[in-house]
Amino acid sequence: MQDRRAPEPHDVVELIGVKRHAGELSTAEIGWVVDAFTRGVVAPEQMSALLMAIVIQGMERREIRDLTAAMIASGERLSFSGLGRPAIDKHSTGGVGDKITLPLVPLLASLGVAVPQLSGRGLGHTGGTLDKLESIPGWRAALSTEEMTSVLRDTGGVICAAGPGLAPADRAMYALRDVTGTVAAVPLIASSIMSKKIAEGADGLVLDVKFGSGAFLPALDDARELATTMVQLGADSGLRTVALLTDMDAPLGRAVGNANEVRESTEVLQGGGPQDVVELTLALAREMLDLAGKPEVDPAPALRDGRAWDAWRRIIRAQGGDPDAPLPVARETEIVRAAADGVVQRVDARAVGVGAWRLGAGRARPGDPVDHAAGVEVLVRPGDPVRAGDPLFELRCDDAGRMSRGLESLGTAVELGPETPQPRPLVAGRITG
Repeated sequence: MQDRRAPEPHDVVELIGVKRHAGELSTAEIGWVVDAFTRGVVAPEQMSALLMAIVIQGMERREIRDLTAAMIASGERLSFSGLGRPAIDKHSTGGVGDKITLPLVPLLASLGVAVPQLSGRGLGHTGGTLDKLESIPGWRAALSTEEMTSVLRDTGGVICAAGPGLAPADRAMYALRDVTGTVAAVPLIASSIMSKKIAEGADGLVLDVKFGSGAFLPALDDARELATTMVQLGADSGLRTVALLTDMDAPLGRAVGNANEVRESTEVLQGGGPQDVVELTLALAREMLDLAGKPEVDPAPALRDGRAWDAWRRIIRAQGGDPDAPLPVARETEIVRAAADGVVQRVDARAVGVGAWRLGAGRARPGDPVDHAAGVEVLVRPGDPVRAGDPLFELRCDDAGRMSRGLESLGTAVELGPETPQPRPLVAGRITG
C-alpha cells in the first residue's frame, strides 16, 4: 500500500551534518527537528547524534533561544495571573546539602509572594527536593495542575513535580542525554531548564547557579556562562530573570541526605540552623522580593517570629503531609575521625555527596528507590581547628552493608593544614538581564 503521508520539510541527517561541521541551524529547522522527534519521525539514535554534535560544536544565542521555544511549544503553558499576588519561582542547578527550597518557599509565602516551585529528584551525588520532602509521611509530589493552583492559592507556596504536559520534548530529550553522555553542555542545560520555567508562567525567576566541586559545572567561568545564557533566555521571553553564582565547593549546612535535610530546614524556619543555609536563603529571598515589587521588605524577621514556620506547616498539610510526624531515623551510624591535628582547609562537597549516595540517599538511575534516613552529618567547616580523633562526619544508613562504601568516599573528604584558610564568599556574583 502506498504511503500517503506528507513529506517532511527537512532531512535530519542533513541537519546533523550541518551542526557536525559547526554550522547554524535555522529557526525552522530547530522547530521541525524538536517536533519531529516528539512525533517519532526523528529516531532516538538520530536525535542522539544531533545532541552530540551540539555538545561538540555548541550553539549560537539565537539557536539556543529557538531550541527553548520549540521545547516550550511541545506542551502546555501555565498561568498564575489569577492569584492576586506576584508569582516568583526559583531554580537551583543542584548541589550537596542544597536544601534551600525547603525554607525559601514558606518564607516567601509568609511575605505575600506566591512561589510555584516545580522541583525534581536526585540523581548521582546531588540530592532532589522531592526526595527530601517525601521523607515526611503522607506528603505528595504528584499534583494535577488544578491541585497545584489550589495549594498555591490557599497557602502561597507549592513544591511539586512538573506535570507531563510541561515541555514534553525536553523530557524525552533529557532521557537521551542522560544515557549518551550529552548532559554537560551549556546550550542543552540552559534550554532544558528555561523551557520548563518559561512554560510554567511565573512573573519572575531567580536562578541559583552553583560552582565548585559539588556542582554540576565545577568551574566558575562555566557556571557564569550558564547563568548568563539562562538570564538571556528569560529576557528574550519576557520573563524577568536574575541569577546568583554561589559556592558549592563545601556542602551547604551540616545535613546531607533526605530526612536529615528536612530536619535542618525546619531549624532554619524556626530561627536557627547553619549560618550558610540562612545566608543563602535570605539572599535568594531578597532577589525574589525585588522581582515581586517588594524590595523594601526584609525577609529575616519572618524566620525568627514564626511566620515562615506557620507557612511551612500549611504547605506541608495542603500536600497531604503531617508536619508533626517523626522523620525516618537511620538504624546504623558510623563516625569518621581526624587522623591528625590541624585546621580544616576544605571539605570536599563532591566526596560528601558521593558518600551520601553510596549510603543510599541518592540513586544511580531514574526510578531507583532511596533510603530517606541515609546521609551524612558534616561536623566541621573550613577554618575549624581539629585534634587527632575528633569527629569529622557521622554516617547514617539503614543497610549496614553500605557503610564501607560510604566510608571510602569520606576518608579523604577533609583536607587539613597548619593555618586558617581565607574565607570564601558564598555568593560570588550576580547576573541580570
